Amino acid sequence: MVERQSASMSSDSEVILCLLPSVLALFLFLILIRRKQQQTRLHLPPGNMGWPFLGETLGYLKPYSATCTGQFMEQHISRYGKIYKSNLFGEPTIVSADAGLNRFILQNEGRLFECSYPRSIGGILGKWSMLVLVGDMHRDMRMISLNFLSHARLRTHLMREVEKHTLLVLSSWKENSVFSAQDEAKKFTFNLMAKHIMSLDPGKPETEQLKKLYVTFMKGVVSAPVNLPGTAYRKALQSRSTILKFIESKMEERLKEGKENIDEDDLLGWVLKHSNLSKEQILDLILSLLFAGHETSSVAIALAIYFLPGCPNAIQQLREEHTEIAKAKKQAGETELNWDDYKKMEFTQCVISETLRLGNVVRFLHRKALKDVRYKGYDIPCGWKVLPVIAAVHLDPLLFDQPQHFNPWRWQQNNNSGASSSSYTSMTSSNFMPFGGGPRLCAGSELAKLEMAVFIHHLVLNFHWDLEDDLDQPFAFPFVDFQNGLPITARRHQNQSHINPKI
Repeated sequence: MVERQSASMSSDSEVILCLLPSVLALFLFLILIRRKQQQTRLHLPPGNMGWPFLGETLGYLKPYSATCTGQFMEQHISRYGKIYKSNLFGEPTIVSADAGLNRFILQNEGRLFECSYPRSIGGILGKWSMLVLVGDMHRDMRMISLNFLSHARLRTHLMREVEKHTLLVLSSWKENSVFSAQDEAKKFTFNLMAKHIMSLDPGKPETEQLKKLYVTFMKGVVSAPVNLPGTAYRKALQSRSTILKFIESKMEERLKEGKENIDEDDLLGWVLKHSNLSKEQILDLILSLLFAGHETSSVAIALAIYFLPGCPNAIQQLREEHTEIAKAKKQAGETELNWDDYKKMEFTQCVISETLRLGNVVRFLHRKALKDVRYKGYDIPCGWKVLPVIAAVHLDPLLFDQPQHFNPWRWQQNNNSGASSSSYTSMTSSNFMPFGGGPRLCAGSELAKLEMAVFIHHLVLNFHWDLEDDLDQPFAFPFVDFQNGLPITARRHQNQSHINPKI
């Protein structure tokens, strides 16, 4: 009897195994039929959906030079136009390299579209991270950040801190030695954000330990989301847990003193005193701002260091602008930069804009259609992912003359570059979106520009520098990074009395 039951079960298993390929084939066939029916009902943009499930994701994420749109985008735009359909990150997707559609998407945040990052991003940054939050909760978190990064605070406290941390990094540069400019930029922005967020002093053991944990964390953010032992993603999740415990211990130390006695000089203190956020919300907010404030600004500074040696005229004009500021400071008997000095850095702002346009720290954004949307005759179905590709607009030759050329003068109204007036694009141009746009415009955009301007001020006044690796260039992974760390050699200027003596 037992033998007959065993034989029967074995026979059933064999039948199931035999039928499984047929069932899977039928399942995939039905998916394709359903997709085809949907496409016949809607006027979708042209494109290729690729393989089921996987789609074209691997091709889209293949590394490429950050100063171009990459082979995948170039081929698809050439074949299908600036708006096309695909299957990316496991979802049917509308990809937009169209400036008008990108503006439309960002301006209709919360009405027609909403933020929709892959689950792996939320898993590592936290469900309360500003990057993944939508609706009222995102608005409230963003308002907290904007209140803390107020114009008054930028003019006073943050201005001093930015200059202090700039001088700290530049004063450590050794004459004629080769070092990683990318690492130095990251050191600058991390120390600044650690001080700004939790009043951690640079060089202290706890700050250095947090920095090591954060490096491991960042490697996981840009890695494949495979949560298996030994993977970068698993290590990043472990680092995240340790970082959150560290932040939580700092919170508990502050709360022991009583809410009314909390010092609000840093973001942690300000949030504890002025918000009703839960502990989990505060932890995710602090971690996400440490990520956003450190990573993007450091990459932008490294890009400026990379681009400028290829444009000697820009370096010369920067030195002239900052020499005038330094001489005026000396004559007034002042040593620290102030907001009026910052506002005089007009050509510096052109360099910053051009660095952000050509380098494209943020390549594309993740959105999802909340309703059926029709744009330029194309249907964007409700629930589909939408990717506005900012880099494709910034590198569009119809919008920017010679887009692969580093040309800071394109941002001047006089346009001394000799380019036609039609190529002139102002700082407020609707085609320039390095910080996103609409209700989700980056809350730290003004701080990021201040960091770049102050760093450039002291850099060009005090140093000549040369790139030591001609082959090292910024690549999109999709996060922008230098594979070899951007090695440079720096030499101090000689016999210039206006140079800061601390460097």
